[in-house]
Amino acid sequence: MRHRSAVVVSIAVIAALSLSACGSRGDKKSGDGGSGGSATTVTIGIDAPLTGDLSAIGIGIRNSVELAVKKANEANEVPGVKFQIKALDDTAKPGPGQQNATQLVADNSVLGVVGPLNSSVAQSMQQIFNDANLVEISPANTGVALSQGEKWVTGEKKRPFKTYFRTATTDAVQGPFAAQYLAKDAKKSKVFLIDDQKTYGAGLAATFKAEFTKQGGAIVGEEHVNPDDRDFSAIVTKVKSSGAEAVYYGGEYPAAGPLSLQLKEAGVNIPLMGGDGMQSADFIKLNPKSAGDLATAVGGPVEQLPTAAKFIADYKAAGYKDPYETYGGYSYDSGWAIIEAVKSVVTANNGKLPSNARAAVVDAVQKISFDGVTGKVSFDEFGDTTNKQLTVYTVKDSKWAVDKTGTFSG
Repeated sequence: MRHRSAVVVSIAVIAALSLSACGSRGDKKSGDGGSGGSATTVTIGIDAPLTGDLSAIGIGIRNSVELAVKKANEANEVPGVKFQIKALDDTAKPGPGQQNATQLVADNSVLGVVGPLNSSVAQSMQQIFNDANLVEISPANTGVALSQGEKWVTGEKKRPFKTYFRTATTDAVQGPFAAQYLAKDAKKSKVFLIDDQKTYGAGLAATFKAEFTKQGGAIVGEEHVNPDDRDFSAIVTKVKSSGAEAVYYGGEYPAAGPLSLQLKEAGVNIPLMGGDGMQSADFIKLNPKSAGDLATAVGGPVEQLPTAAKFIADYKAAGYKDPYETYGGYSYDSGWAIIEAVKSVVTANNGKLPSNARAAVVDAVQKISFDGVTGKVSFDEFGDTTNKQLTVYTVKDSKWAVDKTGTFSG
């Protein structure tokens, strides 16, 4: 199956690139926007888990980007251009994500993509988007290597793909931020470390471990699980006998919830802490004994940001039945970054899209700077967000409550 996927991807990418894939093929052809009275349709692709265990977060991503598109169209943000979305479901798996990337590249109206949620899925998509000069902005990826290369941990940072950007900060700061919190604020000296072996979870656990031991803390046990595991009885026994004062879990809420619940039911009444993949309302639904558990999330709490008030009101007014979740604000900002880039490109080309619109949008995204839902939106030389703020949340009264907001002091 791997060989077959590679062949399918290669053929599709070559076919897409052989077309004039850089512009819109909506109501009008690329280069005709802004004249003749009809609008050029520009599609913003969305890749996220819309079904399955992580769909709560994925649906929040989709809705938030859709809201950005609606607001841009209502305000006629880019004269002569009408925006629409094309949302595809990756089920949080690399294979479907790779297929979605190929499908989005082949749609010539797509000038930018928001997503994916998972770093492991992003790895399967980056080359496809890069080959097609199609910008990709993730509101949630935190795996450092995606933007700084596999050797980043040694200090050798090299950007692998010029088309890849993100509005979420990375595990290079998220894991250490959590470690400093447990060591300095929570005064925990012994931690049991668990990860789900995925790109996100393993990377988060590794950066946490390095900083926690640097702070003088001890890792009293380490275990690896599978993302689909739900029976953690063997690990619970090991944690119980380890003398751990806290558990740090590198992974996401579908497994983190049952893990924490099983620990509490076994009498291991210590906090479980994780990253932004755990900081979902569904974690609490899965674990009625989650009080005191902790999670970090990128940026400041959206509900407390003055810049987010209009987004929150607009989201409510739009009537979405599902919440915007952890990455709603970052998804809106990712979509708006593409809209701003298209606006810049159209303005620079006398009110119409150029024939090399995709490549021009990539360059424009690199240069953008605007005040978004989550604060200042801009990107550094690696395509990473310049917003390095993080927040620690704790479960209190069956809700995630803000404990501390700050930046990692490395």
